[in-house]
Amino acid sequence: MTGAQAGFNEVVTLRQAKKLIQCMAHEQSFLLLAPPGVGKSDMIYEAAREAGLPCRSLLGTQIAPEDVSGVPRIVGERSVFCPPRILLPERPEPFCLFLDELPACAPDVQKAFYSLLLERRLGEHALPAGTWVVAAGNRLQDRALVRAMSSALINRVTILQIRCDVEEWLAWAQRSGVRAEIRSFIATVPDALMRPVPVDPVPFSTPRAWTLLSRAFDMAQKGGLLTNETRRALAFGRLSPEDAAVFCALAEESIGPVQPIERYIREPELLPKGDSARWFILDCVRQFVRDGKASGMPPRLINRFLRSLKPEHQLILLTDMIDTWAALGAEPAMFELLRKVAAA
Repeated sequence: MTGAQAGFNEVVTLRQAKKLIQCMAHEQSFLLLAPPGVGKSDMIYEAAREAGLPCRSLLGTQIAPEDVSGVPRIVGERSVFCPPRILLPERPEPFCLFLDELPACAPDVQKAFYSLLLERRLGEHALPAGTWVVAAGNRLQDRALVRAMSSALINRVTILQIRCDVEEWLAWAQRSGVRAEIRSFIATVPDALMRPVPVDPVPFSTPRAWTLLSRAFDMAQKGGLLTNETRRALAFGRLSPEDAAVFCALAEESIGPVQPIERYIREPELLPKGDSARWFILDCVRQFVRDGKASGMPPRLINRFLRSLKPEHQLILLTDMIDTWAALGAEPAMFELLRKVAAA
């Protein structure tokens, strides 16, 4: 198994990949590998648009070798291969050639791309100077329609393994009009942006899933159809079940945008009143403290926050984290809780 199929430890974000493409793709071909729904295709179109290049795409699962090499015609006493217009337009101007789902191509189609990827050439025809050749696809471990790639193909491209970056996506989502409640949820639960590909063919959370869900909510709301029931149907039809359940519970309790976790510690009166939403925020507080993000907060605020909670909520926060809370100066609140529990 080659490195491209086994996976690399070295990864880049979509923004970093875009800068590399814009800098080098006029000379070197790229292959972007990532799980489904990360946003590879959108990034390539955006990179080309920013560079002022039209983007033409071929879908690997829907092309045959002759779609790359062209078909022959007789000129005099010789045959000449005529490349397809999408690969070699009449006007010799540079463009971005996007080979989508390249790892899903049949072996003979992958072979047809060899000279295109390395030499920017289709038989005797060269691509216009300055043309980009960028491919993208999923990995074998993503359980997508992916074939093993030959070493000859891999050696003709620069392979970039793409990782999902939450901050990048949130910035993009705000620019792109993704709904505020979705952006707020992802900011609070960053792991929900991209879940591992499940073994069974069921919905799972990806940047694409969240983006399309936002658009679905917009259309349902415009049509007067966005109720708790339809929200749940749409969310469970797009997301991992655990993300859909928590997201919908928060939306149904109408807590509004989730505040930065530190603010709940400083102002415990902002904690949601509903049980589901409150437990969710308290779990986020627990993670916030476990990750050491509360280390700079004054002990008086830490103690005031704990004292504002019911004993059962305090116990959940403190379980397996006594030393962590003690390091924040929470001993007074913890001793008070101990006396209450002992007296009960």
